[in-house]
Amino acid sequence: MARRYVSDVPFFLRNVFIMKSFLSIAATLTLALVAGVAQADRLDDIKKTGVLKVASFDSNPPFGFVDQKSRQITGLDVDFAQALADKLGVKLEVLPTNPANRVPLLTSNKVDLVLANFTITEERAKQVDFSIPYFASGQQFLAKKGVLSSPEQLNSLRIGVDKGTVNEIVLREKYPQAKLVAYDDTPFAFTALRNGNVQAITQDGPKLIGLLANVPDKENYEIPAFSISEDLIGIGIPKGETALKSFVDETLLELEAQGKAQAIYDVWFGPQSKTPLERLYRIGQQQ
Repeated sequence: MARRYVSDVPFFLRNVFIMKSFLSIAATLTLALVAGVAQADRLDDIKKTGVLKVASFDSNPPFGFVDQKSRQITGLDVDFAQALADKLGVKLEVLPTNPANRVPLLTSNKVDLVLANFTITEERAKQVDFSIPYFASGQQFLAKKGVLSSPEQLNSLRIGVDKGTVNEIVLREKYPQAKLVAYDDTPFAFTALRNGNVQAITQDGPKLIGLLANVPDKENYEIPAFSISEDLIGIGIPKGETALKSFVDETLLELEAQGKAQAIYDVWFGPQSKTPLERLYRIGQQQ
Protein backbone atom coordinates (compact mmCIF):
# COMPACT_ATOMS: atom_id res chain seq x y z
CA MET A 1 0.00 0.00 0.00
CA ALA A 2 1.37 3.42 -0.92
CA ARG A 3 2.09 5.76 1.97
CA ARG A 4 0.17 9.01 2.18
CA TYR A 5 1.78 12.21 3.42
CA VAL A 6 0.26 15.35 4.85
CA SER A 7 0.88 17.07 1.54
CA ASP A 8 -1.43 14.49 -0.12
CA VAL A 9 -4.34 15.41 2.18
CA PRO A 10 -6.76 18.08 0.96
CA PHE A 11 -6.04 21.54 2.38
CA PHE A 12 -9.16 21.77 4.60
CA LEU A 13 -8.46 18.34 6.10
CA ARG A 14 -4.89 19.38 6.82
CA ASN A 15 -6.22 22.30 8.86
CA VAL A 16 -8.46 19.94 10.83
CA PHE A 17 -5.51 17.64 11.50
CA ILE A 18 -3.32 20.52 12.67
CA MET A 19 -6.08 21.93 14.87
CA LYS A 20 -6.71 18.54 16.52
CA SER A 21 -3.00 18.15 17.19
CA PHE A 22 -2.83 21.61 18.73
CA LEU A 23 -5.84 20.95 20.97
CA SER A 24 -4.38 17.62 22.06
CA ILE A 25 -1.09 19.26 23.05
CA ALA A 26 -2.91 22.11 24.83
CA ALA A 27 -5.04 19.64 26.78
CA THR A 28 -1.96 17.70 27.83
CA LEU A 29 -0.22 20.87 29.02
CA THR A 30 -3.34 21.97 30.92
CA LEU A 31 -3.61 18.63 32.70
CA ALA A 32 0.07 18.81 33.61
CA LEU A 33 -0.39 22.33 35.00
CA VAL A 34 -3.46 21.31 37.03
CA ALA A 35 -1.60 18.30 38.39
CA GLY A 36 1.28 20.55 39.37
CA VAL A 37 -1.05 22.90 41.23
CA ALA A 38 -2.79 19.99 42.94
CA GLN A 39 0.56 18.73 44.13
CA ALA A 40 1.59 22.15 45.45
CA ASP A 41 2.41 21.78 49.12
CA ARG A 42 2.10 24.58 51.68
CA LEU A 43 4.61 22.85 53.96
CA ASP A 44 7.20 22.87 51.16
CA ASP A 45 6.41 26.53 50.45
CA ILE A 46 7.03 27.43 54.10
CA LYS A 47 10.37 25.65 54.04
CA LYS A 48 11.36 27.37 50.79
CA THR A 49 10.44 30.88 51.96
CA GLY A 50 11.86 30.29 55.44
CA VAL A 51 8.83 31.96 57.07
CA LEU A 52 5.81 30.54 58.91
CA LYS A 53 2.94 33.05 58.85
CA VAL A 54 0.55 32.65 61.78
CA ALA A 55 -2.50 34.65 62.83
CA SER A 56 -3.00 35.17 66.58
CA PHE A 57 -5.04 37.46 68.78
CA ASP A 58 -3.37 40.74 69.78
CA SER A 59 -5.70 41.79 72.59
CA ASN A 60 -6.80 38.61 74.36
CA PRO A 61 -4.36 37.63 77.12
CA PRO A 62 -3.01 35.16 77.85
CA PHE A 63 -3.63 33.56 74.44
CA GLY A 64 -2.40 36.49 72.38
CA PHE A 65 -1.69 40.12 73.26
CA VAL A 66 0.83 42.88 72.65
CA ASP A 67 3.60 42.93 75.22
CA GLN A 68 4.04 46.50 76.48
CA LYS A 69 7.84 46.26 76.59
CA SER A 70 8.66 44.47 73.35
CA ARG A 71 5.60 45.74 71.45
CA GLN A 72 5.36 42.23 69.97
CA ILE A 73 2.41 39.84 70.05
CA THR A 74 2.98 37.22 72.71
CA GLY A 75 0.99 34.62 74.63
CA LEU A 76 0.23 30.90 74.86
CA ASP A 77 -0.80 30.58 71.20
CA VAL A 78 2.32 32.43 70.05
CA ASP A 79 4.51 30.09 72.09
CA PHE A 80 2.98 27.07 70.36
CA ALA A 81 3.45 28.80 67.00
CA GLN A 82 7.10 29.46 67.85
CA ALA A 83 7.59 25.79 68.69
CA LEU A 84 6.25 24.84 65.25
CA ALA A 85 8.54 27.36 63.53
CA ASP A 86 11.53 26.12 65.53
CA LYS A 87 10.80 22.52 64.48
CA LEU A 88 10.82 23.65 60.84
CA GLY A 89 13.88 25.84 61.30
CA VAL A 90 12.09 28.90 59.91
CA LYS A 91 11.25 32.42 61.09
CA LEU A 92 7.88 33.04 62.75
CA GLU A 93 5.78 35.95 61.48
CA VAL A 94 2.72 36.73 63.61
CA LEU A 95 -0.22 38.66 62.15
CA PRO A 96 -2.99 40.05 64.39
CA THR A 97 -6.55 38.80 64.03
CA ASN A 98 -9.92 39.07 65.71
CA PRO A 99 -12.42 36.19 66.02
CA ALA A 100 -14.36 36.96 62.83
CA ASN A 101 -11.26 37.10 60.60
CA ARG A 102 -9.78 33.72 61.49
CA VAL A 103 -11.44 31.69 58.73
CA PRO A 104 -11.07 34.40 56.02
CA LEU A 105 -7.34 34.71 56.72
CA LEU A 106 -6.93 30.99 56.01
CA THR A 107 -9.23 30.75 52.99
CA SER A 108 -7.58 33.78 51.37
CA ASN A 109 -4.10 32.26 51.94
CA LYS A 110 -2.89 35.28 53.89
CA VAL A 111 -1.56 33.04 56.66
CA ASP A 112 -0.32 29.46 56.90
CA LEU A 113 -1.92 28.70 60.26
CA VAL A 114 -4.29 30.24 62.79
CA LEU A 115 -3.50 29.87 66.48
CA ALA A 116 -6.11 32.05 68.14
CA ASN A 117 -8.18 30.12 70.69
CA PHE A 118 -9.90 28.51 67.66
CA THR A 119 -12.73 26.17 68.71
CA ILE A 120 -13.11 23.09 66.49
CA THR A 121 -16.59 22.84 64.98
CA GLU A 122 -18.22 20.89 62.13
CA GLU A 123 -19.31 24.13 60.46
CA ARG A 124 -15.81 25.61 60.43
CA ALA A 125 -14.36 22.27 59.30
CA LYS A 126 -16.27 22.70 56.03
CA GLN A 127 -13.98 25.64 55.18
CA VAL A 128 -10.72 24.89 57.00
CA ASP A 129 -8.93 21.91 58.51
CA PHE A 130 -7.97 21.62 62.17
CA SER A 131 -5.10 20.03 64.02
CA ILE A 132 -5.67 17.67 66.89
CA PRO A 133 -6.78 19.67 69.96
CA TYR A 134 -4.06 21.30 72.07
CA PHE A 135 -6.30 23.06 74.59
CA ALA A 136 -9.78 22.63 76.08
CA SER A 137 -12.12 25.07 77.74
CA GLY A 138 -15.77 25.80 78.45
CA GLN A 139 -17.98 28.78 77.73
CA GLN A 140 -18.41 30.98 80.80
CA PHE A 141 -19.51 34.48 81.74
CA LEU A 142 -18.08 37.62 83.29
CA ALA A 143 -20.36 40.02 85.14
CA LYS A 144 -20.35 42.57 87.90
CA LYS A 145 -20.57 40.91 91.30
CA GLY A 146 -24.06 39.83 92.32
CA VAL A 147 -25.59 40.04 88.83
CA LEU A 148 -25.28 36.44 87.62
CA SER A 149 -25.08 33.20 89.58
CA SER A 150 -26.81 30.51 87.49
CA PRO A 151 -27.52 29.71 83.81
CA GLU A 152 -31.26 30.03 84.42
CA GLN A 153 -30.78 33.82 84.57
CA LEU A 154 -29.26 34.11 81.10
CA ASN A 155 -32.57 34.39 79.23
CA SER A 156 -33.35 37.61 81.10
CA LEU A 157 -29.98 39.33 80.53
CA ARG A 158 -28.40 41.54 77.91
CA ILE A 159 -25.12 39.79 77.05
CA GLY A 160 -22.09 40.90 75.06
CA VAL A 161 -20.61 38.31 72.68
CA ASP A 162 -17.68 38.19 70.26
CA LYS A 163 -18.96 38.37 66.70
CA GLY A 164 -18.55 35.20 64.65
CA THR A 165 -17.64 32.91 67.56
CA VAL A 166 -18.97 29.56 68.71
CA ASN A 167 -19.88 31.30 71.97
CA GLU A 168 -22.41 33.46 70.13
CA ILE A 169 -23.93 30.45 68.32
CA VAL A 170 -24.20 28.31 71.46
CA LEU A 171 -25.78 31.10 73.47
CA ARG A 172 -28.38 31.82 70.77
CA GLU A 173 -29.28 28.13 70.54
CA LYS A 174 -29.45 27.36 74.26
CA TYR A 175 -30.84 30.67 75.53
CA PRO A 176 -32.92 32.18 72.70
CA GLN A 177 -34.54 34.79 74.92
CA ALA A 178 -31.24 36.34 75.97
CA LYS A 179 -30.58 39.68 74.29
CA LEU A 180 -27.20 39.43 72.57
CA VAL A 181 -25.02 42.34 71.47
CA ALA A 182 -22.15 41.38 69.15
CA TYR A 183 -18.74 43.07 69.36
CA ASP A 184 -15.60 42.69 67.26
CA ASP A 185 -13.55 41.37 70.16
CA THR A 186 -13.68 40.64 73.89
CA PRO A 187 -12.09 43.93 75.07
CA PHE A 188 -14.86 45.86 73.29
CA ALA A 189 -17.48 43.68 74.96
CA PHE A 190 -15.87 44.28 78.35
CA THR A 191 -15.92 48.05 77.77
CA ALA A 192 -19.65 47.72 77.12
CA LEU A 193 -20.02 45.78 80.38
CA ARG A 194 -18.10 48.41 82.30
CA ASN A 195 -20.27 51.16 80.80
CA GLY A 196 -23.50 49.32 81.64
CA ASN A 197 -24.51 48.62 78.02
CA VAL A 198 -24.63 44.87 78.76
CA GLN A 199 -25.06 42.96 82.01
CA ALA A 200 -22.59 40.17 81.24
CA ILE A 201 -20.14 39.05 78.56
CA THR A 202 -19.32 35.52 77.47
CA GLN A 203 -16.17 33.78 76.24
CA ASP A 204 -14.06 30.72 76.97
CA GLY A 205 -13.36 30.53 80.70
CA PRO A 206 -9.53 30.76 80.43
CA LYS A 207 -9.84 33.81 78.20
CA LEU A 208 -12.11 35.56 80.72
CA ILE A 209 -9.67 34.71 83.51
CA GLY A 210 -6.88 36.29 81.48
CA LEU A 211 -8.98 39.38 80.84
CA LEU A 212 -9.98 39.80 84.47
CA ALA A 213 -6.38 39.42 85.66
CA ASN A 214 -5.47 42.63 83.82
CA VAL A 215 -8.43 44.74 84.95
CA PRO A 216 -7.49 47.37 87.57
CA ASP A 217 -10.84 47.11 89.36
CA LYS A 218 -11.17 43.33 89.07
CA GLU A 219 -12.58 43.09 92.60
CA ASN A 220 -15.86 44.47 91.15
CA TYR A 221 -16.31 41.56 88.74
CA GLU A 222 -16.65 37.80 88.91
CA ILE A 223 -16.81 34.69 86.73
CA PRO A 224 -19.75 32.60 88.02
CA ALA A 225 -18.92 28.93 88.63
CA PHE A 226 -20.83 27.36 85.73
CA SER A 227 -20.20 26.61 82.07
CA ILE A 228 -22.68 26.06 79.22
CA SER A 229 -20.36 24.13 76.87
CA GLU A 230 -17.13 22.16 76.61
CA ASP A 231 -14.91 23.13 73.70
CA LEU A 232 -11.75 21.74 72.12
CA ILE A 233 -9.28 24.21 70.67
CA GLY A 234 -7.23 23.40 67.56
CA ILE A 235 -4.87 25.02 65.08
CA GLY A 236 -6.57 26.24 61.90
CA ILE A 237 -4.99 24.87 58.71
CA PRO A 238 -5.83 25.63 55.04
CA LYS A 239 -8.23 23.05 53.62
CA GLY A 240 -6.58 20.06 51.98
CA GLU A 241 -3.02 20.73 53.18
CA THR A 242 -2.47 17.17 54.42
CA ALA A 243 1.32 17.37 54.76
CA LEU A 244 1.08 20.55 56.83
CA LYS A 245 -1.63 19.03 59.03
CA SER A 246 0.45 15.89 59.60
CA PHE A 247 3.45 18.00 60.57
CA VAL A 248 1.40 20.10 63.01
CA ASP A 249 -0.26 17.07 64.61
CA GLU A 250 3.02 15.19 65.01
CA THR A 251 4.75 18.23 66.49
CA LEU A 252 1.95 18.82 69.01
CA LEU A 253 2.21 15.22 70.19
CA GLU A 254 6.00 15.59 70.49
CA LEU A 255 5.62 18.76 72.54
CA GLU A 256 3.33 16.91 74.94
CA ALA A 257 5.61 13.86 75.19
CA GLN A 258 8.68 16.04 75.81
CA GLY A 259 6.98 18.11 78.51
CA LYS A 260 7.22 21.27 76.41
CA ALA A 261 3.45 21.67 76.10
CA GLN A 262 3.18 21.62 79.90
CA ALA A 263 5.98 24.19 80.15
CA ILE A 264 4.16 26.52 77.73
CA TYR A 265 0.94 26.08 79.70
CA ASP A 266 2.68 26.83 83.01
CA VAL A 267 4.06 30.14 81.71
CA TRP A 268 0.53 31.44 81.17
CA PHE A 269 -1.72 29.36 83.47
CA GLY A 270 0.69 27.81 86.00
CA PRO A 271 0.61 28.42 89.76
CA GLN A 272 3.04 31.33 89.51
CA SER A 273 1.26 33.04 86.61
CA LYS A 274 -1.21 35.92 86.70
CA THR A 275 -3.96 33.51 85.63
CA PRO A 276 -3.51 30.24 87.57
CA LEU A 277 -5.70 27.48 86.17
CA GLU A 278 -5.29 23.72 86.57
CA ARG A 279 -4.48 21.95 83.32
CA LEU A 280 -7.17 19.33 82.74
CA TYR A 281 -6.50 18.49 79.07
CA ARG A 282 -3.44 16.77 77.61
CA ILE A 283 -2.64 16.75 73.90
CA GLY A 284 -3.57 13.40 72.41
CA GLN A 285 -5.86 12.27 75.23
CA GLN A 286 -9.02 10.43 74.27
CA GLN A 287 -12.29 12.33 74.52
